[in-house]
Amino acid sequence: MSDSNSLNPDQAASAAIPASETTAKQPVDAQTKLLAAMAYGEASSQNDSDEMMAIASVLVRQRNARGYSDMATFTKNDRTFSFVVGDGNPRYNALMKAKDEKIEKDAGMQAAISAARNALAGGPDKSNGAYFWDGADIKTNYANHFKVRQGIKITDPSHNIYQINDSTNLKILYKTIKIKDKKSHKVTIKKEEIGRYDHVYDSTAAHGGTIFWKFSQEYRDVTKAKEYK
Repeated sequence: MSDSNSLNPDQAASAAIPASETTAKQPVDAQTKLLAAMAYGEASSQNDSDEMMAIASVLVRQRNARGYSDMATFTKNDRTFSFVVGDGNPRYNALMKAKDEKIEKDAGMQAAISAARNALAGGPDKSNGAYFWDGADIKTNYANHFKVRQGIKITDPSHNIYQINDSTNLKILYKTIKIKDKKSHKVTIKKEEIGRYDHVYDSTAAHGGTIFWKFSQEYRDVTKAKEYK
């Protein structure tokens, strides 16, 4: 084992540079930049690094679940999953247009690049396994919000950054059974319950201005829904 006194001049100079700075100065490839811009555009203006890390992880998880090998193909074929790519989002556009030199000088953009690299490398997942997220509109449009109308459950008080209530929407699924009498040949129709659930989304985390979600186990068990859609 060696100590700092045994480092040659090049090693010593490298050791003096903070890890975040050396990471930021790596060339940014196209896939990393696209993912970073999406996370940057979807995140709140707080530039919360955990929020962008979580969003980037969800995007990569969704990409993988849908069978795409890269972010460009994902965004081309599933345009409605992240609207920032095509709706003129200023933060998304700013990072996509930024040169590496600009990104190096902007703390928020650096955080987005780091978030993208972390997600693509399979690093820590700040979303805790989420497949979906919502921003402030879940509070401002609570009564008409799609997820609220489907049913949501805040599973931990720390996730409730907007102080919203849980919502329930009981659904009972049935299957139809035909019973034929052997003597009379009369057919009787009987409904049998398959299962029930009262909400679709469970919160998994919250960072910055974003709440993260996954489908509830009850919903998946009853409907046999895929985790990602």
